Amino acid sequence: MTEIDTTHLDLVRIVPSENIARFYGIAPQPTLFGDVAVVRCWGRIGTRGRAMAVTYPNAEHAAHALADLEIKKRRRGYVTTSD
Repeated sequence: MTEIDTTHLDLVRIVPSENIARFYGIAPQPTLFGDVAVVRCWGRIGTRGRAMAVTYPNAEHAAHALADLEIKKRRRGYVTTSD
């Protein structure tokens, strides 16, 4: 069985001049059936936001999907909370 990296990625996009304050969280989670779900949470900072999970057959596919999501969000101006 492959070890699943459960590193959670927290991104934010804050642009005061445009009244933008958003968050985006991505995390891989193992499922009960041996698959791996990539759980995404997003919304305006200060709200509960929304969530969605997409299931992948193994950790390698999930890691690839997570990396693609991170690249797309960084292109849109999201940065990690420590940046």
